[in-house]
Amino acid sequence: MSFSRGRVLLAKPRGFCAGVERAVKTVEVCLDKYGPPVYVRKQIVHNLHVVRSLEERGVVFVEETEEVPAGAIVVFSAHGVAPTVHTEAEVRSLTTIDATCPLVGKVHREAVRFAEAGYDILLIGHEGHEEVIGTVGEAPDHIHLVDGPDDVANVEVRDPDRVAWLSQTTLSVDETLATVAALRRRFPNLLDPPSDDICYAAQNRQSAVKEIAVGSDLVVVVGSANSSNSVRLVEVAKEHGAAAAYLVDQAQEIEESWLEGVGTVGVTSGASVPDEPVQGVLDWLAERGFDDVQDVELVKETMHFALPRELQLSATTDTL
Repeated sequence: MSFSRGRVLLAKPRGFCAGVERAVKTVEVCLDKYGPPVYVRKQIVHNLHVVRSLEERGVVFVEETEEVPAGAIVVFSAHGVAPTVHTEAEVRSLTTIDATCPLVGKVHREAVRFAEAGYDILLIGHEGHEEVIGTVGEAPDHIHLVDGPDDVANVEVRDPDRVAWLSQTTLSVDETLATVAALRRRFPNLLDPPSDDICYAAQNRQSAVKEIAVGSDLVVVVGSANSSNSVRLVEVAKEHGAAAAYLVDQAQEIEESWLEGVGTVGVTSGASVPDEPVQGVLDWLAERGFDDVQDVELVKETMHFALPRELQLSATTDTL
């Protein structure tokens, strides 16, 4: 017989964003249209469950374009690629399908415009992240990476009156604003991007986790360790009231000791996480008495992105 031990605050929105849905659907349509193998450069999105399920269907994930057989089909991940990667694919006569999130593509276009206007671009982001590598590749001679407020003092530019900032889309909103404030103190004429670069989904998920963190003794964030937006959710939860917060890929990674003295558990997931592992976490908690699940919804998301042009007809035909 089960017993009620506590409640679960389930954040909404959570899980797949429009950019992730588009990227995953892109690969699925490629499989239907061309058949396996379909090659994907890097992980299509940063989530272990998504990658494994696509591998089971015949997707081959590679690190670099040179690993794709000449003449084959390759999908570029949601995080975007530098122009040099498109050139490499051309040389190998690859059929390319670009699944870059449209919001990341917007940042790429902003980088090009600022560079063409002669600005030094201060890109707020984490070194080595695929999205950052792709954005820097758009204007490598103009872009300087700034990894948080503490890195601002290290920035060197050609003209302090001609600087602009951009950011990685999956960062913490609060940290990004703090970095921008530090940059503006050093460069008073700092130019803002035409619109906020932080992804709407990242903002919504961070706002939702702030809401549940206040009333939670423990927050469990479902997501993979290489997912920047999932890692940020753990940090935001700790900063806004949660006594403890952990990142897990699946329920089996939760430790029983985390529940000691806990009455309320907050649950959310990163923007690249499907429903199945979240449900697994809820089932695991229910088995241990946390069966009173309360939705905490801040905003309804209605954003939708069309598939890459090359696949739109195929996707429409398949639904008829």
